[in-house]
Amino acid sequence: MKLRSLLPRLGLLALGAIAALSAHAAEGVGISQWGPADEIGRLNLITPESRAAILSRVDGRKAYDLATDYYIGMPSWQAAGDPHYQFWMTHTPRGTVVDDPMAVGREMNHRVSYTGAAFSMYSHSGTHIDALNHFGLDGKIWNGFSADEHLGDRGWKKTGIEKFPPLIARGVLLDVAAAQGLPMLPENYRITRQDLQNALAKQKVRLQRGDIVLIRTGRMQRFGDASGYMANPPGLGLDAAKFLVEDGGAMIVGADNLSLETFPSEVAGDYIPVHTYMLAQHGVPIMELVALEELSRDKVYEFAFIGGPLKIRGGDAAPLRPIALPLR
Repeated sequence: MKLRSLLPRLGLLALGAIAALSAHAAEGVGISQWGPADEIGRLNLITPESRAAILSRVDGRKAYDLATDYYIGMPSWQAAGDPHYQFWMTHTPRGTVVDDPMAVGREMNHRVSYTGAAFSMYSHSGTHIDALNHFGLDGKIWNGFSADEHLGDRGWKKTGIEKFPPLIARGVLLDVAAAQGLPMLPENYRITRQDLQNALAKQKVRLQRGDIVLIRTGRMQRFGDASGYMANPPGLGLDAAKFLVEDGGAMIVGADNLSLETFPSEVAGDYIPVHTYMLAQHGVPIMELVALEELSRDKVYEFAFIGGPLKIRGGDAAPLRPIALPLR
């Protein structure tokens, strides 16, 4: 009775949207059209023909580096209990003179200086890409693989990040902030399907099956301020994600924030619905912290995307060094 009494105010369309979003939380993981052994989802869309097609159009006179720096104090998920980025020297020119770690003698260490370093970090730090095991539903991940059967103490036996092929595909920038005449979207702004359609129309670009779609919110302008960057980021809504995946045919979706989506969740029973929708249900990897300011400045909306994650066996994510090459 209470729900019925709200109908005049909600409207039938709003009620339908609520029902659709609630239904998402009850859905299970996706089963791959590429067969029961598939571990990479939509990355199967990368073929020799698709690579050749996009590389044949590369201009080559300019390249855009879409990766962030890694540095002590960089934005990270420390609040969730994950380790922050650490960097320390293991060998220095003066230290090797004193310690002689290679047993070559003081004179040689004065002559030949030696510098070495080590670092550690959470797998979802800096510019990175999520494997399909990063989020699942009801104990299972993409293609029905389960934690009980396929997750050991040394990582996932299925869908590890090392299975990803080199990422070479058409890239598309959707500059949502610029399309709204803003340098940066407001905090907690939830990007809609209409926002994406408006950006496509303004940029005169169409999505194609197998694209790597990158969403600019403008948040990367705060990357030097870790707390400001992390707090209340704008990001995709679930319906916008469905537009990219189901209507646009996106192979990978990325953004310049550290969550792709915004919070709090709009779906009852799922606190991170865009991640589960893309990774667990549709086999669409996610990129985060992609540096998009230079592409936005130069209005480069279509390009060849080239990159690849570190091959961390069984990993749920890995750092990524993506490059955008404008097209002829």
